[in-house]
Amino acid sequence: MKFDIKNKTVEAKIVFYGPALSGKTTSLKYLFKKFGKLEKIKSINSTTGRTLFFDFGILKFKGLKWEVKFLIYSTTGQDFYYVTRPTTIQGADGIVFVADSSINSFQRNIYSWNELINMYGNALHRIPIICNFNKQDLTRKFEIRNFLNHIQFEKLKLFAYFKTTAILGDGILSSFRKIIEMIFPGVLVNQVIS
Repeated sequence: MKFDIKNKTVEAKIVFYGPALSGKTTSLKYLFKKFGKLEKIKSINSTTGRTLFFDFGILKFKGLKWEVKFLIYSTTGQDFYYVTRPTTIQGADGIVFVADSSINSFQRNIYSWNELINMYGNALHRIPIICNFNKQDLTRKFEIRNFLNHIQFEKLKLFAYFKTTAILGDGILSSFRKIIEMIFPGVLVNQVIS
């Protein structure tokens, strides 16, 4: 997090992380569209339209006295580009883990979560994390409680989860508000995001 006292601005980095095709880019696009900033997203895509390195955009909000800038990234989920993920997530003030709720994707989500553990170790317990169980519109989904138990979520100090459907925008704004509350405890989010 960066503070500029002279200009009364604060900058925070939020990273959307998760397995390939879980809905990270779709979540990011919905968020930026909601605030009328869809054209502000920068993407490095492959020829098939998949995220090659990362998606990136900045959302700015003016509070009563300070301006808050959120640098928002989504990592590539493709295993071939694994080496880009540690660089993208480095220095994150908050992580939105986007899990693919498809019953066949349970192990891919666990694998992706374990990557986070390998990158952060015990420091992961001090970072605000939201877990978005995406694709809730599917008929065959795994049990959320099974995933939470597997990752031992009760050991995480700053953790919350949401059910989302990124293509419809369901739950995306709520989870974004929550990660902001966790990054800036005590701040009335409605004064920053209207």
